[in-house]
Parts: sequence; structure tokens; C-alpha cells
Amino acid sequence: HVGERVRIAGWLHSLRRLGGVSFLVIRDGWGIVQVVAETEAELGPLQDGASGVESIVAVEGVVVSEAQAPGGIELHQPRIEVMVPVTEVPPVSLNKRKISASLGTLLDHAVVTNRHLARRAVLRLAAGAMAGFRSTLSDRGFTEIQTPKIVAAATESGANVFTLDYFGRPAFLAQSPQFYKQNMVGVFERVFEVGPVFRAEPHDTTRHINEYVSLDAEFGFIENHFTVMALLRDVIAGILTEFHEQYAAELEILRVRMPEVPEKIPHIFFPEAQELIFRRFKTDVRGEPDLSPQDERWLGEWAQQEFGSDFLFVTGYPMRKRPFYTHPDPEHPDYSNSFDLLFRGTELVTGGQRLHLYSDYVEALERAHLPIEPFEAYLEAFKYGMPPHGGFAIGLERLL
Repeated sequence: HVGERVRIAGWLHSLRRLGGVSFLVIRDGWGIVQVVAETEAELGPLQDGASGVESIVAVEGVVVSEAQAPGGIELHQPRIEVMVPVTEVPPVSLNKRKISASLGTLLDHAVVTNRHLARRAVLRLAAGAMAGFRSTLSDRGFTEIQTPKIVAAATESGANVFTLDYFGRPAFLAQSPQFYKQNMVGVFERVFEVGPVFRAEPHDTTRHINEYVSLDAEFGFIENHFTVMALLRDVIAGILTEFHEQYAAELEILRVRMPEVPEKIPHIFFPEAQELIFRRFKTDVRGEPDLSPQDERWLGEWAQQEFGSDFLFVTGYPMRKRPFYTHPDPEHPDYSNSFDLLFRGTELVTGGQRLHLYSDYVEALERAHLPIEPFEAYLEAFKYGMPPHGGFAIGLERLL
């Protein structure tokens, strides 16, 4: 459109006056465009400063190629119209590279602060992650499902659930779509869901929130958890490909160093990981039922040095630290056919193979001292032929 006269509309992102020339930046839902006003008359209704940044404006001008301008073009000879002026000064400056405000301010004024280019880029990457997740699995024959979020029983056995009154009966907000997605393997064989989950867990970390979006997948006719890990590798690669192909501008705004996904992500067995930490980092965590955040950081450092990989699978977590539906390792029954995927030393994904025989579920519930009655609807599917199956869940907010 260089040389053409066009009309754009958006938010007044910034206005700078340098000598007799004014530079306006207009922001819309996709990016920013610079407008050059060489006279006060061209500024029109913006001359007196009554219409501040974030006012909605329409600008008509001639497109001129300019390598230094955002996007390589700018508008000259503008005619400016203020469509909706702001009534107050924004609570934070939205045209700086970073917002200098407390978390409380960011959250209290999220309807405004989410307009900032960096915060908006994160939200757009979230959309890209969901798109990449969906397309990768759809291309592999998976069916997208939507499961209930108000449930009659907790997904796991813990008490960390939000309770509510469902017309005089107790109900809960779903911690996970786990039971439903397993049951739907008996219908479609391969399923996935993108939806909210709720965890009533008090916390004060950067790793946990009470409501988040979970990217869940479950599929049948697997050999073991390594089949699930292979699919997860392809899903992560698919999400990153989506970022590269569709969200380059957002990655540039955030200055993200994109990882490479190896053709085969390295893996280490849980007790071997603890032994490695003991030998290499002189801290004895052998026999501990789980990995601490520091343990994960050490393993991430080792994976980078040993394999040049940002990713590492830790397999075979102790059965006592996994949910009752987790399949044990046939050769090491105290350990599970499950895994965590670490990314740069932080747990990113949890998954594994599930039990698929009804009798195994009865025994597992007995070992966990859980009654069968609350799980009868879930367990019914396993009376009528369920294939060996497994899956994983990616926390969207942690991914980003």
C-alpha cells in the first residue's frame, strides 16, 4: 500500500513532539503504526492535549516506506479524528517496553494493563499454544472433547478441591478432566481437551495458581509410558512450530530464546536421577519420594551439559507419589510407568500410563484406603474392555 492513502483506527499509543514534527503511534489488535504530523494543523484535535494516550482515534494518511518505523512504514499527511477520548489518565504507562508497577496494580487494573504490548504478547502466545496443541493432535486422529467442570466427586483423593452447593447437594469444581478423558478413550480411542481446572491449594510460589488452563490428552493402545512421551515430544514441537510460523512478532516483543526440541528427548529413571544428584551435586536425596525444585534445576543443568537439551524426561516416579490410577512399572513395582517433562530445570508436564483392568483398580483403591462407591461411574468403563492407555496434561500458564 506504499503511496496509497489509507484509513486506520485504534488506540493512541504514544505522542511525541520533536521540534515542529509530531510522531504518533497508533495501536490496534495486531500491532502499531507510526504517524508523522509535520504541522500543528495536521495534529487536528490532538493539538491541545485534551485527548490523551489510549483515546480511540482514526487516522487517514499516505503510506510511506520508512525502515526505522515499526513495520517499515508510516503514515504522512494525516487527517486525525478522535472517536472516543479517555476520561482519565491510565493507571500505568502502556507505551514503555516494561511496565513498572507492582503485581497488585497489574492485577487490579488488568483490563488496562493487559493492553501493554508485552502482556498482550503473552496472551497471544497462549492462543498460539492452544492452536498448536489442537492442530498437532487433530492431525493424529484425536477428537476434542469438553468435560464437566462441576463434578460429584473429587478427581483425586485429596481435599484440595473447591466445594459448592449444587441445589442442596455437595459438588466440586473439577481438579482435572482425568476420569472423563480416560472414559472417552473407550469411545474415541484418542481424545484431548483444552479447558480450565481448579485447585484449592494455598501457595506462595511462581509455579502454582488456583485456576489455570489445562491441555490434556489421552489415548489408547499404547505399549507403555514411552509411547506417551513420544507423542508429548511431537506436541511440544508442534506448539513451538506454531510460535515460529504465526507469532514471530510476539516472540520479538518478549525477546524469547526459543528452544529446539530434540528428535528424541533424553530421559533418566527416577532413582538414577537421585543418584546422579548425589554424585554430581553432593546432596543426598536418595529415597526421597519426589524431586524438589532445586533437584529439578540440577537435572536441567545436567541435561544441558550432557545432551545440549533444554528438555529432560524423568521417568518412574515412586508409586506412593502418583495417583491410584497410575500403572506400576512391571519390573520395578514400587515405581510407576509415569514421567515428568522438565524444561530448563522446571517441571512442565506430568503424564504416564494408566491402569486399564477393573481388578487392578479395585486393588489400587484398597491400597489407597479409598472406598469404591464414589468412583463407580468412573470404573464402569473398565468392566467393558479398555485398552492400555495413557496421557498427559500441560499447564498452559506454566508453559508460557
